[in-house]
Amino acid sequence: MSTIKFHQDLKVYQQSFETAQVIYELSKSFPKEELYSLTDQIRRSSRSVTANISEAWGKRKYEKSFVAKLTDSEGEARETQTWLQFAFTCDL
Repeated sequence: MSTIKFHQDLKVYQQSFETAQVIYELSKSFPKEELYSLTDQIRRSSRSVTANISEAWGKRKYEKSFVAKLTDSEGEARETQTWLQFAFTCDL
């Protein structure tokens, strides 16, 4: 097992980054009228998952701050799931 030196080495960071990129590509096909609502929301929340993981890594020496940022990341992931459910239900 290799030592984790940077947050980019974390599998959860890598997977969340890749997922945000996939969501970005998929959301390019959303209708223009959704540009400032669903499209923007889903892109921002999916990117926030990764950003919060990065912030958590920076605060890993402080357990409460670390856990709080990971909790924020989980919340953003759930928000992204909700936006994806809206997109799926609306056949976007």
